[in-house]
Amino acid sequence: MIWPLVKTVAFLLLVVAVAWATGLVMEVGDVVRLSFGGREYSMTSAMAVFSLFASLAGLWLLLLLFGLASAVLRFLSGDETAISRYFDRNRERRGFEALSRGMVALAVGEEREATAQAVRAERDLNRPQLTDLVNAQAAELSGDRGRAARYYKRLLGSRATRVIGIRGLMRQRLEDGDPETALRLAEKAQVLRPNHEETLTTLLTLQLDQEEWAGARKTIQASAKAKRLPKAVARRREAVVMLADARKRLEAGDIVGAASAAREANRLAPALIPAAVLAAEMESDKGNTRRAESIIRKAWSANPHPDLAAAFAGIRPDETPADRLKRFQPLLKLNPSFEETRLLGAELRLAADDVPGARRALGPLSEETPTVRSLAIMGAVARGEGASEHVVRGWLTRALNAPGGPRWTCENCSHVHTSWRPVCETCKAFDTLGWKPPPAVGENGDSVPVLGYVTGILTGGNRAERRSDADDAGNLDEVRPGDGGERPAGASDSVRMSVDD
Repeated sequence: MIWPLVKTVAFLLLVVAVAWATGLVMEVGDVVRLSFGGREYSMTSAMAVFSLFASLAGLWLLLLLFGLASAVLRFLSGDETAISRYFDRNRERRGFEALSRGMVALAVGEEREATAQAVRAERDLNRPQLTDLVNAQAAELSGDRGRAARYYKRLLGSRATRVIGIRGLMRQRLEDGDPETALRLAEKAQVLRPNHEETLTTLLTLQLDQEEWAGARKTIQASAKAKRLPKAVARRREAVVMLADARKRLEAGDIVGAASAAREANRLAPALIPAAVLAAEMESDKGNTRRAESIIRKAWSANPHPDLAAAFAGIRPDETPADRLKRFQPLLKLNPSFEETRLLGAELRLAADDVPGARRALGPLSEETPTVRSLAIMGAVARGEGASEHVVRGWLTRALNAPGGPRWTCENCSHVHTSWRPVCETCKAFDTLGWKPPPAVGENGDSVPVLGYVTGILTGGNRAERRSDADDAGNLDEVRPGDGGERPAGASDSVRMSVDD
């Protein structure tokens, strides 16, 4: 603290001396006379200026000698690096100045200047943790990726800069189209900086792209632990990746693992419709029908959905339409005012030949919020009531031009999907699919495949057939009964009329 103060005071004295001498020379003219110790000295102005600068140079030299003497004293007192630090001080100053200029050049995009200053800083400073980063970024800015990679690898040698080197190499691997290596590097970066938000986001994106569902769940948990995600959002996203993991295991033939993952997904988010459907199907396959029905009822109470109704029907595929209507009563009493509940009640009553009950269950939906499904049901009701063919065709004509109803639509890009998936197939956003009407009728796909759910619910078709109906709108003219079941009278009228007529 003392030495910088001494230098500051000396500089101020120097400025004052120069100002005083300049003023003095201007006042005395060509000859300068000085009196000192009873004697008078005369000299020309040029000689006076020369003497002044010589005095200043002497003063500066005296200060340097004083600094050197201080360094020698510190060295003799036990500071072994005092003298070397004294001689390296100027070089360090030049190095830091070059480093600062290089960082400014990087910020404004001057790659040549940034590279030149980075080289100077590397030459004058013995601090690779600083200069290697600037050199790497300057090399990337100039397009020299090989040189940048060398500096990033040098950064791996220091614990303090290792994560910087890993992230730099990770970005290069992503640009090179090598996501596998980038994923491994992102995992290492996350271990070094477990709470870094950008690293967590990059790691999760790479895991989702490569369907590393188990790793994605750990990353989501790490984000929640670091308070980067609210707990409710984290639980929902965990459920989504667990559901994707269950589907992957099911495709690979790992039934036990798939059932465990599906149960965990349903536990984390009971209202997640695809998770409830898969968990109920897995329980039903094991004979746990009560457990399967309980899962569906809990999900239905939060969000009625055609997939839930189809899964509930598939639990007992051989029952008669009357028995099915009776078994569905607890479900219909949950959220009775919801559109899906009213549509389902009307369909079930149509299958049981209760046409007046179907009309009452549907209510004013066909007029207030007309969709393909509600208008097709009204056509079936009109035919069941004995209305003329002209009236029936009128309902079906309206259905052809009506909105298709809710679909799995990405909330980020509005792309419509034929079935739910964890990642949007267009914008690759994670967990953005919601069951809602698409932006426009017919956009991003056909507007009528939702009628396939009517087929599955009324006939109790097996799961493979229901999935085929939901994914393929072209098969609506054929209604296949479930395993061992019979098609109830009038069960497929609303679907057949919408296609055949």
